[in-house]
Amino acid sequence: MTWLRKLRLDPYLLMMIGTVALASVLPARGMAAEGVGLVAKLGIALLFFLHGARLSRKAMLAGLAHWRLHLTILAITFLAFPLIGLSFKLIPPSVLPEPLVLGLLFLCCLPSTVQSSIGFTSIARGNIAAALCSASASNLLGMALTPILAGLILHTQGGFSLDQLEAIGLQLLAPFIAGQVLQPWIGAWVEKNKRILGFVDRGSILLVVYAAFGEAVVEGVWSRVSALELLIVGVLCAILLALALAGSRTAARAMGFNKEDEIAVVFCGTKKSIVTGVPMAAILFPAATAGVVILPVMLFHQMQLMACAVIAQRYAARDKTSSAV
Repeated sequence: MTWLRKLRLDPYLLMMIGTVALASVLPARGMAAEGVGLVAKLGIALLFFLHGARLSRKAMLAGLAHWRLHLTILAITFLAFPLIGLSFKLIPPSVLPEPLVLGLLFLCCLPSTVQSSIGFTSIARGNIAAALCSASASNLLGMALTPILAGLILHTQGGFSLDQLEAIGLQLLAPFIAGQVLQPWIGAWVEKNKRILGFVDRGSILLVVYAAFGEAVVEGVWSRVSALELLIVGVLCAILLALALAGSRTAARAMGFNKEDEIAVVFCGTKKSIVTGVPMAAILFPAATAGVVILPVMLFHQMQLMACAVIAQRYAARDKTSSAV
């Protein structure tokens, strides 16, 4: 029990496992599947609208001046990760089925998170303004860069189409922009009611997971993915995360950043957004494939939360006099 308490499993992970289990036993079919899919899309649109309404322009402008830090984070997110991900293409089908390999490659193309990056940077006593600016920029750029990178790397999917890019713009970017436009009027209310954003955040993602994985179950996902293959994916995700954490810290120190900036680089550069990844996978991949593609994203999401929780506490416990080292 002591070991389990130290592990600090995220309740959200248990909810995701429960959602996958429910989709495995009772997947939505026919008209019910169409209804669930529509509600999930509306939930995602509301989620991005609330994110746009919550994002403070003043805080973003305060961090914009630190361009070297932002370029470092973006290079890790959209250059280093995809380059590492290319090695996954060498995995033969006899080791991992193609949809899981696609999931690993897709994971490497995703933008950073916003909430957890800022949260861990705050806990670790890092540069919060820069973290907010970088994570937000990563998410905005990711709406265009992720499908482009996916099209370049995932040749088996034939790239991406203008219809897919349009769908991403309508479902993700347009609600976000609408939220930003209304931010001066509703931003304070949204910030005051963070629990609403948290409920929409988790609820909408769980709906998309249920819809996507339910489609995969109907198409026979469990006859195509074994427990051993999931274990292999977990090990590869852990290796990818370890490389990202070590590489981001090394890059920050090589660039001569102080400790606060190093913290922002580590926590913003190594994250991959499940909020953006799950709905985008549902757009970019066929329904029968999307449910399998999101499995590596789900595994990596929990691993990054657990690892960063430990690292943030270690940063926070450092001697304050060494913060400028």
